[in-house]
Amino acid sequence: MEETDPKKLFSVEGMVVVITGGGTGIGLMMTKAFAHNGAAKVYIIGRRKEKLDEAAKLSPNIIPIVGDVTSKESLLQAADQIQKDAGFINLLCCNSGNMPPPVGLDPTKVSLQEYRKKALEQKTEDWVDGFAINSVSVPFTTFAFLELLDAGNKKGNAPGRMSQVVVTSSIAGYLRVPKNFGCYPATKAATTHLIKHLSGVLASYNIRVNGIAPGLFPSELAAGLIAQGGDTGKDPTEDGAYETSFIPGQRLGRTGDMAGALIYLASAAGAYINGNIQVMDGGRIGILNGTY
Repeated sequence: MEETDPKKLFSVEGMVVVITGGGTGIGLMMTKAFAHNGAAKVYIIGRRKEKLDEAAKLSPNIIPIVGDVTSKESLLQAADQIQKDAGFINLLCCNSGNMPPPVGLDPTKVSLQEYRKKALEQKTEDWVDGFAINSVSVPFTTFAFLELLDAGNKKGNAPGRMSQVVVTSSIAGYLRVPKNFGCYPATKAATTHLIKHLSGVLASYNIRVNGIAPGLFPSELAAGLIAQGGDTGKDPTEDGAYETSFIPGQRLGRTGDMAGALIYLASAAGAYINGNIQVMDGGRIGILNGTY
């Protein structure tokens, strides 16, 4: 009975968790998942203090830390603060992200000259920033917290599972939608590869690495893409809010969808998962041009 008891299988009780970008969007959904289900401490790292402080009001076990995932110095300062406060972590969620605007033109419907003009309006610094936040930050955030993850294994407060890194990628990393060509899909393709590569690298240290690849969830980041589905006048997370031609699941992702996936990966139920990418998109990837 003990092996199939859901209270034990899906427990995150007493865990110490770090979430980058934990004050808004999908990161805030992650924060709620752990803070409201018994995690001892949930550290949220981000650049906007007001957003972090607002999230911290939700529960006394949420601890805000202002930090920048593109800065090694900032990451090390955050890790040092957590080392002094908790001494270990069980789970690191690398979730920070940004989405520079795509070209936004369908090349089958405009001339080469029009497409070239629009494509060159993109800023190279936006691409550099996109890769810095979405891709490069993943390994460097992981490296900064390796010793704390190792200490989590030695602490033994999360029985039946090794310490873990969970990275937020995106179904964009699999898609080849001509109108949405831009920096973001490329950064998420890189992120997906980094998840798989890091899972092999860190196996020697008993640290797992898994990823989630969300589709459309309510967030500042995805607002432009969500708008492509049209304004239905309904709560976009309500069943039937969208046509199946936009999302087969007919709605955006909910906090419960994200919480369920994260709690599964973080708990004993997901202890045998390593190097995996969990797609969560209501079936959207199946109706778009892509490779998965």
